[in-house]
Amino acid sequence: MARYTEAVCRQCRREGQKLFLKGDRCYTQKCAVDARPYAPGQHGQNRRSKTSDYGKQLREKQKARRYYGLLESQFKGYFDIAERRPGLTGGNLLSICESRLDNVVYRLGFAMSRAEARQMVNHGHFTVNGRKVSIPSFQVKPGMVITLREKSRNLEKIKANAEANAFRQPPKWLEYDASNMIAKVAAVPAREDIDLPIEEHLIVELYSK
Repeated sequence: MARYTEAVCRQCRREGQKLFLKGDRCYTQKCAVDARPYAPGQHGQNRRSKTSDYGKQLREKQKARRYYGLLESQFKGYFDIAERRPGLTGGNLLSICESRLDNVVYRLGFAMSRAEARQMVNHGHFTVNGRKVSIPSFQVKPGMVITLREKSRNLEKIKANAEANAFRQPPKWLEYDASNMIAKVAAVPAREDIDLPIEEHLIVELYSK
C-alpha cells in the first residue's frame, strides 16, 4: 500500500504546528517546528500572502489527514461514511478516525506515534475480542476488548513506551487496565473527547463544494 516516505517533520512545519509524528523527538529541542518555525521549501520564510478561504479549508483537511497518517483516498472515504451517518458530519469524521485500531494503540500509550502504532498492529501484537488483528484501519466498536498479546508483553520497546507514556491518560471512551494491558471500548468517541486542534467544519465545507 502507498504511504508517505518523505521527512515527516516537513509536514509539521507546513502546518505550522506539532503533529507529533515522530514520537518522543517532538518533545525535545530537536523538534523541527521549534528549530525552524516556518514552512519548508525555498520560499518558506518569505510567505506573506493572505490565505484564501479555500486555502484555510485545504490546510485543515491536510492537518487532520496527517495527524492520523491517512492517504487522501482513505480520508475521503471516511468523509463519505461520516456524511451518511446521523449527526454532524465533521464530528462523525473525527470519530471514525479515532476508532482506528492503530489510533487506539497510540492512545493507550503502547506507541510513541501513530506511525509506530500502525507498525505494531501490522506485526500482530494485539488482539480484539481474543482474535489477532493486523489491520491498522480496523474499526473498534463499543464493547470490544483490545489486548496486548502475551508473547509481546516482554518486548523492550513496548515496555519502554508504556513506561514513558504512563503520565498520559487514555480518552474517556476507552477503559484501560494498565496492569493487565487490556482495554475496553466503552463508547463511540465523542468530539469533546478528541483533543486535536482541528476545525472540522472547514473540512466539511471543502468536501461539500
